[in-house]
Amino acid sequence: MSHGMVNHENALISVKNVCMNFGNTEAVRNVSFGVERGTIFGLVGSDGAGKTTLLRMIAAMIKPSSGSIVIDGTDVASKKTRIKDLIGYMPQRFGLYHDLTVDENMDFFMNVFNITGAERKRRREKYLGFSNLLPFIDRLAGDLSGGMKQKLGLACVLVHEPKVLILDEPTNGVDPVSRQEFWDILTQMRGDGMTIVVSTEYLDEGEKCDRLALMHRAQLLDTATPADIRASFPTLETAMISRIREVDEELTRDSFKR
Repeated sequence: MSHGMVNHENALISVKNVCMNFGNTEAVRNVSFGVERGTIFGLVGSDGAGKTTLLRMIAAMIKPSSGSIVIDGTDVASKKTRIKDLIGYMPQRFGLYHDLTVDENMDFFMNVFNITGAERKRRREKYLGFSNLLPFIDRLAGDLSGGMKQKLGLACVLVHEPKVLILDEPTNGVDPVSRQEFWDILTQMRGDGMTIVVSTEYLDEGEKCDRLALMHRAQLLDTATPADIRASFPTLETAMISRIREVDEELTRDSFKR
C-alpha cells in the first residue's frame, strides 16, 4: 500500500503531529497530513476512531493537546477569528432553526456574516439554487426531509463563501438519491476551487474523494488515493477491513509480548 505523502509546503491545510487527550483517553494520536488546495479530502475508518475530534480541531472548535494545524498560512489555535472567516464547518448536528423557514434560516446566517445588498441576493439564489431549495423557501426547516435539511445546512455554511469546507458525516442516515445530490454539490464546489475535508461512513463516497485518510483507534493508518488504498482488493471496504484487522492483530500480539 502506498503512503503518498503530501508536501506540506503545497498544502492549503497542514496537520502536523496533532494529539488530543480527554483526561486519560487518547482521542487522536500523533496525526499528520496535508490537504492540497481545490481537492476533496475524506476521513474514513471505524467508529470512535477520532474523526470528529480531528475535524473539530481543524475547525478551531477545540485546541489540540499538542501539534499544529495551519490553514492557508494561518495557525488555527492562535488565530481563531481569522480561521472562522476562512472555513465553513458543518458538524453532525448542524444548528438549523426548525421553527424558521428555509429563507429565514438563510437570512439568519447571512446576518451572522454581515452579507448585505446585491451580494445577499446573489448568494441566496446561488446556494439555494444549486441545493434545489428555491421551490421550498417558505417551508419550515423542521418540515424538510433529512436530505433537504442537510442541503439547507450546507447552503447556510456556504453563504460566506469559505475557502475550506469541513463536513462531519454530512449524509449520515440520508437516502441514496439525496446523498448523490449532496455529493454533486460538493463536486461542483471543488470545481470552483473550494477545498473540502469530509468524514463519511459510506465508502462509495470515499471513492469520490481525491485522497483518503484511514483512521482507527485514534491513529492515522494511511493517507492515499482511494485507488491506492484499494490496491489489490476488490473494494475499498475489503481493503479497509483488512488493514484495520491487521493493526488490531499487531496490537494484540504486542500486548501478549509485554
